Amino acid sequence: MKAALIDTFGTADVLTIGERQLCAASPDEVTVQVEAASVNPLDVKIISGHMQQVFPVDLPYVPGMDFCGVITAAGERVSHLNAGDRVFGRTPPGAGGAFAQSLVIAADDVCLVPAAMSAEQAAALPTAFGSAQQALFDVGQLQRGERVLIHAAAGGVGSMAVQLAHQAGAYVIATASAKNHALVTSLGADEVIDYRTQDFATTRDIDLVIDSVGGETLSRSWSVLRAGGRIATLVEFGITPVGGQHGEFVFFASATPYLARASSLFQAGQLQVITDAIFSLDDARSALEKVATGHARGKVIIRANP
Repeated sequence: MKAALIDTFGTADVLTIGERQLCAASPDEVTVQVEAASVNPLDVKIISGHMQQVFPVDLPYVPGMDFCGVITAAGERVSHLNAGDRVFGRTPPGAGGAFAQSLVIAADDVCLVPAAMSAEQAAALPTAFGSAQQALFDVGQLQRGERVLIHAAAGGVGSMAVQLAHQAGAYVIATASAKNHALVTSLGADEVIDYRTQDFATTRDIDLVIDSVGGETLSRSWSVLRAGGRIATLVEFGITPVGGQHGEFVFFASATPYLARASSLFQAGQLQVITDAIFSLDDARSALEKVATGHARGKVIIRANP
């Protein structure tokens, strides 16, 4: 099968397109013909080699985690799925494999795709939705009526976080470039700050900050918190709490617990899936380069099969 491969760590330039033997499926796994995969910032970091201590990979490695596709074979112990079912899910980061024409995954780690959901929308969901859910509620403990500041609100995780926080009854303040203000407002933001021309640090009495930027943005976010406020960051492993405030890294390892809720909200018309651009598998390098800029609007998609 055709797959994107890396034989060494580096930038997107190390990615090549070649033939790869698909590993045999176990009795508890399904084989999926991949229709679409989405690119995450974590994919870029894994390819760079910077995640080897957290998510070690063996070379050669096929990148990609989030996918949608059609089951072509189900293991003998799989009773709830059949060949022909359209599913979406997320492979473990150390396994990767989504930037390819086919992959093998545990049957319990996929969810049926709703009829009205496109392959691109389904592939965009697992990491973005799961990370937002975990950051807001599992780590951030967001409550109705609280004030939440969501950085990079037009991005993959941010666009999901805005919607989920709004639905939970929070007052949502979001940062985004001016061109994305209308989008973020339509997703449920009560206020939008243009991070290029306005200083978000003048905001006060924030209960929770969702940080997917890190660096100076994270360090300046402590000042906006009320006493006892908290930060959930998706990028800074070694976050150090300041004063009486709380900060925690969101270690997102599995999307499986969140797939059913994402599907349910989509079917109820309560979840928009924003996609930025779609690339062919042959042009996977360009997809990675776009995500590496940090300015993608929603999710970047790779179509694995024409």
